Amino acid sequence: MDDYRRIADRIAADITGGRLRPGQRLPPQRVFARRRGIAPSTAGRVYAELVRRGLVVGEVGRGTFVRATAPDGQPGIALTEAAGAPLVNLELNYPSVPGQAELLAPALTSLLRPDALGQALRPAPAAGTPAAREAVAALLAGSGLRAGPERILFTGNARQAIAATLAALVRPGGRVGVEPLTYPLVKEIAARLGLVLVPLAADAEGPLPEAVAAAHRGAPLSALYLQPALHNPTSRTIGAGRLRELADCVHRLGTPVVEDRIWAFLDTGGTPPLAALAPGLVHLVDSLSKRVAPGLTVGFAVVPEDRVEAVARAVRSGGWSAGSFALEAAVRWLGDGTVDRLVAAKRQDARRRQRLVAEKLAGFAVRSDPAAYFAWWELPAPWRADTFTAAARKHGIAVTPGTAFCVDPSRTPDAVRLGLGSVSEGRLARALETLAAVARDEATGR
Repeated sequence: MDDYRRIADRIAADITGGRLRPGQRLPPQRVFARRRGIAPSTAGRVYAELVRRGLVVGEVGRGTFVRATAPDGQPGIALTEAAGAPLVNLELNYPSVPGQAELLAPALTSLLRPDALGQALRPAPAAGTPAAREAVAALLAGSGLRAGPERILFTGNARQAIAATLAALVRPGGRVGVEPLTYPLVKEIAARLGLVLVPLAADAEGPLPEAVAAAHRGAPLSALYLQPALHNPTSRTIGAGRLRELADCVHRLGTPVVEDRIWAFLDTGGTPPLAALAPGLVHLVDSLSKRVAPGLTVGFAVVPEDRVEAVARAVRSGGWSAGSFALEAAVRWLGDGTVDRLVAAKRQDARRRQRLVAEKLAGFAVRSDPAAYFAWWELPAPWRADTFTAAARKHGIAVTPGTAFCVDPSRTPDAVRLGLGSVSEGRLARALETLAAVARDEATGR
């Protein structure tokens, strides 16, 4: 084993054993090299290895710090709350509204008849069923996208649809342009597929078309992955003007796009999907998980006509096809208005929760949208994302550090994302009050 890896193993043991605590700053690399009697280049490889393992995070101009969470996203030993204390989980974001189960149940009754159940338990192809394709095409038409049913493919969830489209578009080693803050699971998918994520410069409106072109000139981009509507974690929605500029840019470059619309159902602004402006290049990905429920859902992708078979092959080879039972349930929920009623209820629910955020975190730098189920909190000095995450967990509250979304590990934001949809409004209000108190106390030196 390489010497630098043996040194990294010893530092990792100190971290997992609690001898190096979450938020603790490691010495500068030159100091580390001198203390260990190694070359500065070797010290740099040790620190890079620790970053790769997810044990530390490097921040330009500030140093290298022990992460507040373990690589698998679970709390480290030093961060666990008191035994038996209920955790208020603001990392998860699975919105549910009162009476949801009662709304969903009637459509399933007919599926439990032996004849219908036998049909619903058969394997489903990547193309789903004709009824499912028609139902999803009608759903998308409401957002301004008129997609032929033959362009629609189905997966078990949106994550699988993202993986399948990227696998079909990008070979291992290929470059994928993404926003500087992106969906954490896209980082995991890219790592599994051997893809290189390239952060694109952005402003308040979203990715800059000139940044896309510049990245492509440096080395060709095989694809882009974007969240134009209610971007996770910032809640930003790209306006119609910038969308047209991005569509023109990808047309000039011939670069395909994976457009993630998982949260777009909450946006009532009427901005069309990018897929409506560049249907020959954009692969639109969505699902019913947030609209309905994560436990019984389907994901779907609308792909250009000439890419249908390639993406279908990726769905089959990944074992990502949707279940027939879920497809049949989805057809019934879409057809009888259940999905529309749930969407309306969740839009109202999200706005109530955003009012709680505005009230409880007044005076702090919080970026969000009244329609979103999450908020991006830019922390006051001297807080860092990992140390605040650790402090929150000591109070029984789980939040997601900004490092989880950051593509460039050397540029980590002092921010956390708050998921608002997985706890009751009462628990959310109390958690926000606690977090505000924690942030104020440290910022004022108490």
